[in-house]
Amino acid sequence: KGSTMKKAKRILALIGVIFLVAMYLSTLIFSLIDSPLASDLLKGSVAATILVPVVLYGFVLFSRLFGNDHDDRND
Repeated sequence: KGSTMKKAKRILALIGVIFLVAMYLSTLIFSLIDSPLASDLLKGSVAATILVPVVLYGFVLFSRLFGNDHDDRND
């Protein structure tokens, strides 16, 4: 059971990293595009760049408080 949770955490962490890198790249691209739509896209991208790490941190805290991960602490 512990091995499955570790694999799930690693996969979710990798997905989070990929998503954050995509958000950073999209923020850079939207800031360089000269289009009326680019301003709104940039605002959304910056907001998501801030919100995604906060939500991921919240999930980590939630899993530590309410999960049974005593096996992970010994590693």
